Amino acid sequence: MTHDATNHAVVSREEWLAAREALLLREKEMTRLRDAINRERLALPWVKVEEDYRFQTPDGEQSLSDLFDGRSQLIVYHFMFGPDWEAGCSGCSFLADHLDGTLPHLNHHDVTLVCVSRAPLDKIAAYKRRMGWRFPWVSSFNSRFNFDFGVSFTKDELASGSVFYNFRDTPTAQAHDELPGQSAFFKDETGQIFHTYSSYARGGEEMLATMMILDIAPKGRNEDSTMNFVKRHDEYEDQPKVASCCH
Repeated sequence: MTHDATNHAVVSREEWLAAREALLLREKEMTRLRDAINRERLALPWVKVEEDYRFQTPDGEQSLSDLFDGRSQLIVYHFMFGPDWEAGCSGCSFLADHLDGTLPHLNHHDVTLVCVSRAPLDKIAAYKRRMGWRFPWVSSFNSRFNFDFGVSFTKDELASGSVFYNFRDTPTAQAHDELPGQSAFFKDETGQIFHTYSSYARGGEEMLATMMILDIAPKGRNEDSTMNFVKRHDEYEDQPKVASCCH
């Protein structure tokens, strides 16, 4: 969304107020629709997780159950960082910049948030230090987790012409070996784990508080395509120059 702030209507306060009140009605419609969609999301049926997924963590190998860290709810952000990449995806890094401040609030609400990537743990640790992040981040390098949850794709899948991403066949021209998403899980008192929700592509946009703030700025998001302006936070012009990622 782009907007030309140099050629914008300027009106009286009364005309502005009338236009603003009309927009408020639309905003209230959006709020009510979001509330309704949230209720439908909570009502979705669940799928029992039967696979014994294993992850490499700073505390050694852990199971999916271990990642809950004593809580009953787990949210996984599928962070794009392939095994042969030198740095994490810039868009995922943009989202990750918003996570640390949420951790005490999520944990208090019985929710654990973890990022998962296929990159080896040493690469994850180095990039995490570079970015200055604190949130938990583990490697699924030796696991089918990313593939089973529709965010990683084999060479054969990419060569087939399309991959199943965001609940539909997606041309490989619009895909990569790694793509973003988020998944939610619940663990009951007996230790059974259920997959409750996943979303992909722009489904995680509401996690981007920066975008929500830009939406009320005079120029809006001022982008030519989705998040085309985004860089890693240490790569903007007023920051020290850093070599760009190989992807």
